[in-house]
This record gives sequence, structure tokens and C-alpha cells, in this order.
Amino acid sequence: MLPAVRAEPEIFIESVFMSNSQRNIAIIAHVDHGKTTLVDQLFRQSGTFRDNQRVEERAMDSNDLEKERGITILAKCTSVEWEGTRINIVDTPGHADFGGEVERILSMVDGVILLVDSSEGAMPQTKFVTGKALALGLKPIVVVNKIDRQDERTQEVLDEVFDLFVSLEANDEQLEFPVLYASGRNGYASDDPLAREGTLTPLFQKIVDHVPAPSADPDGPFKFLVTLLDRDNFLGRILTGLVFSGSVKTNQAIHALDNDGKIVETGRASKIMSFRGLERVPTDEAVAGDIISIAGLTTATVSNTICDPSVTEPLHAQPIDPPTLSMRFAVNDSPMAGREGTKVTSRMIRDRLAREAESNVAIKVTESADKDSFEVAGRGELQLGVLIETMRREGFELGISRPRVLYGEDEKGQRTEPYETVVIDVDDEFSGTVVEKMATRKGEMTDMRPSGGGKTRITFSAPSRGLIGYHGEFLSDTRGTGIMNRLFEKYGPYKGKIDGRKNGVLISNGAGEANAYALGPLEERGILFVGVGTPLYEGMIIGENAKPDDLEVNPMKSKQLTNFRSTGKDDAIRLTPPKIMTLEQAIAYIDDDEMVEVTPKSIRLRKAILDPNERKKAGRKKEAA
Repeated sequence: MLPAVRAEPEIFIESVFMSNSQRNIAIIAHVDHGKTTLVDQLFRQSGTFRDNQRVEERAMDSNDLEKERGITILAKCTSVEWEGTRINIVDTPGHADFGGEVERILSMVDGVILLVDSSEGAMPQTKFVTGKALALGLKPIVVVNKIDRQDERTQEVLDEVFDLFVSLEANDEQLEFPVLYASGRNGYASDDPLAREGTLTPLFQKIVDHVPAPSADPDGPFKFLVTLLDRDNFLGRILTGLVFSGSVKTNQAIHALDNDGKIVETGRASKIMSFRGLERVPTDEAVAGDIISIAGLTTATVSNTICDPSVTEPLHAQPIDPPTLSMRFAVNDSPMAGREGTKVTSRMIRDRLAREAESNVAIKVTESADKDSFEVAGRGELQLGVLIETMRREGFELGISRPRVLYGEDEKGQRTEPYETVVIDVDDEFSGTVVEKMATRKGEMTDMRPSGGGKTRITFSAPSRGLIGYHGEFLSDTRGTGIMNRLFEKYGPYKGKIDGRKNGVLISNGAGEANAYALGPLEERGILFVGVGTPLYEGMIIGENAKPDDLEVNPMKSKQLTNFRSTGKDDAIRLTPPKIMTLEQAIAYIDDDEMVEVTPKSIRLRKAILDPNERKKAGRKKEAA
């Protein structure tokens, strides 16, 4: 029988802090292998949700973008109680672009559940996060999920996981990992790979038996490492992390130390909160081993140590892999600036990016000399794309440049660039095309093997620079059936010039509205990005040219009316629907001399220099250089 939800949160929390029966775990896996769905079932079967309570699917994905994309972007803490044991759970992002979140939270937990799809097996992101967990000495519980799939290959997947652990230099204790077979969607787990029904009781029991209790020091001075940061309209800055030693009470004096031991600020713990299900619940005291949130400080941030004023040595914060990609976020200077957004000034953009960099350690922001643009560096196109999408929904207008990789230098002073491991699952008939396209982008094939069901899995080592803008072309080449996963691999030798987009663009030579009479003949020139009635301005990109060169055109030209020419014949013009790009597609499409104009209502492509004469001068200077 499932335990009932307790009605008195104050009594509930006191019992948690008085008990040593506690486990802190993280759930890690590749994108779409079922982490968040499994947590939903853990909630239900632990009694966190009432039987008749209406709860959205994937309750942990609370962010609008997470719900729309079906991925986890932000790490989140939650808690369930099972037979007297408090289990704190961290749901982690599955995409490498959000790896900054993963690395921080692993320092809070004492064990991990590694969730692997019974068909897809150990994917690149599995390698990334598992490597971080094993390096910290965490012991994994392997859960083979989705065992009810028609194309499951459970034993092969287990062999892949073991090989993965060996390649990541797991110790003997970590290689003796327990295994469960589960269906997170249907809410069961079992030691038997043939089981197709049941509950998650075996998983709860495995967590209690296999994951050690927090190894914290209850008698030492209070020390707390900040791993997550968010904001509340009433409480201000909220710092979440693990209490490593001692205890803290409401209104206790505390101070924050940076990694060098310098005092960041001094204050009081105005509010202490513990996790219960999806909610933070206030409590009067937290002790060593608890994952909590603290409010009351205004400057302290991620990786700072919050501690008793007597403490002078900070806790060690896990180092974060550096950014590999950057984009320029500029004030929107197009003729349509300010028409669709409310936040258009450089000061507003600066403040918003500063807040993002403060809470997201994987993002670095640098202001340009002219103060009108900012270089924003991150882990990948998806991470920066999510930031841009979030800002446009908040009312910002921006001009976004083409992504560029961040170069480095080796010990000999030679230029280096970031490489990625690219794992592609594709139908056999398209494998030749994919290998050819990756070769033109300087990718080197490191493995190729059949993956069953008429599909081939191909692994490449490729410079990140060559992969920018490739995803859309990849989907076209594989007719939408291919799956591509990327993971930062290393900094390696500079690969030389890589050919970019082969086609030029169609550029509007004036301002006005596009009309059918003008767009009809332009369809023969290439693919149009705008439709009838679309507002245009000089320098705006309205389509892709079928030839390599850029072409200036007049999409506003109207028919000259005379006694012999009437408007009636315009009815015969039939236009192909324009190609409408998403934000990620637009960012991947543009060339170095182009930008994406982003507003709350529109995504427009444009030349960075709108005036055609100035554009030609800049082109000649570039060629001369």
C-alpha cells in the first residue's frame, strides 16, 4: 500500500531533519531516454501526489520551453519519502549544451541512477554525464528503460554500458553496478528483463540499499556550497545546494566566500527551505547532508561557499568545462526596431545578460567597445538559442550574429579549435550521403556499424566549426529520419578553411510590402522566405538565390496600370508558400556578413550592413585583407 501524503508540513520537515535516513541521488541520461517521466512515477508511487490529484505530465519540466521542446533545460531538485527514508532527487538536463547544470549538481549527491534506452543504448550524452559522475567516485544504479519497446535489445545495451564504464576508467566497485529493467511510462521496475508489469518498489529499495547516506559532518561549523541559483519576486535571490557540515537556523549570521576564500558578502539566512515534491517548504533548521535553499543574500552566486562567520576556508567547487561557441547579441538597428518589442536598449540587454551569466556558469558575457553589442559565449547552438528564445518572449529585440567557435593555442603556440564527437543513426540508404557531407566538413569517421532495423550508426570526430548550420541539411539529406547527437570532445589542431553555405541570398533593394506581382518572377530565382504583405526594408534577406552570388531584387514592384492592363490578371498568380525558419534554423543559416533580427513577434534575416554601397566597400576591404 502506498504511503499517504502528510497534511502538516511543519511536523513532516522536523522529522526529516531529525532522521539520518536520507539519500541524495541524481538521475542522468541522454536526451529523451525518460528521466522526467520516471520522476513523475516516483512522485505518484511514493504518495507525493494524491490518487485524485491532477498533475501535468513531466511535472518537473516547468519551464515553457521545456514543455514545448520535450527536453529538460534546467536542473531541478525534488524530494520523495519512501518507508521512512527521505530521497532527494535531482532531475538533470540531458543535452550537452546544458552540461554546466549537470557538473554542478553532481557535487550535491551520493549516487546516480543511469537511465539508458533499451533500444538506443549508451549515447554520447550518456558518456558525458557518466564520465563526470564516475570521476567524482559516485556509484551508479543502471536502469534499462523502455523495455516494452518492440525494438528493445536489452542485453546488447547492458554490454555497451559496461564497455562505456571501462572506457571511462571506472573502478572495480563502480563496475559491479546493480541493474534494473523498467518502463518509466508504465511505472514498473524489476530484476527480470522479461517483466512487463509491477511497481517501482524495486527501484526505491535499490536506492536505499545501494546509495550511501550523506557523508556530512554534523558537528562542524556550518558550510554550504551553492550549486543552483534562481530568483523569487518576494524572497529575492535563492541559493540551492548541499549542507556539507554543521547546521543553520533561520536568521543565523552567515557570510559567503569565493573560491579564493575572499568574503563576498555578509548577511543572515532570512529563509531556509527544504524540498517536498515539487514545492519548497519553509523550515526553521537544516543540518549536514540536507539539500536546501537559502534566501537572504544579495550578491553570493554559484560555486560560492555560504558558511558560519568563523569559517575562512571555502569548499572546493567542481571546475566547469569552458564555452566553445559565441554569438554577438546587438541592439536591433533595423528600420523596424522598436515596433514589436518593449526592451530595445543596450542597458536592458546588458542587465538581462548579466543576470543570465550570474546563474548560468556555462555562459560568459563580454561587452564590446561601442557598448551596443555583447559577445555571449556558451556550450553550443541549442543553449544560446534557448537564451535568445527566452529573451524574445520577455519582450527583447536583438540582432544576432552567426555563431563562431572559440579558438585556443597549444603549448607550441599553434592554433587549436574545438572538436565534437558526432554519433549519427541513419537508414542504410542514406549512410553514403552522410559520410560524404561530413567529409566536406572535415569530419573523420571513427566507427561505423549496423544498429539493426535497417539502420547504421556512424561516429565521427569533427571540428565544431564545420557542424554549424549542418543539422537542417542533414535532415533534408535523410528525409527527416536521421538522428544526430553531438558532444564536446577536445581542442585539436586547426583544420583549415571549411566551405560554408553554397548559395547566395535574395536581398530587398527597398522598403515596403511584398506583393504577388513582384514575388511571382522571383520564385524562379530561388526559395522565398517571405509572403505577400510581409513588411520589408532595404538590406533584408527575402530568400535564397539558386546561384552562389547575392542578388538585390525588388519584391515590392507593382504592375503599371493602363487601359490595356488591369489588376484582374493578378488573380492568376499562384505562389509557393514561403519557407518560414525557426530561430535555430535562421541562426544556423546566416553567413558571416548577415544577422538574424529577433523580436517578440518576428524572426527576420538581414545583411549586417544594410546600405548596398557600404556593403560593397566592406566586401572589397575583406577581399584585400
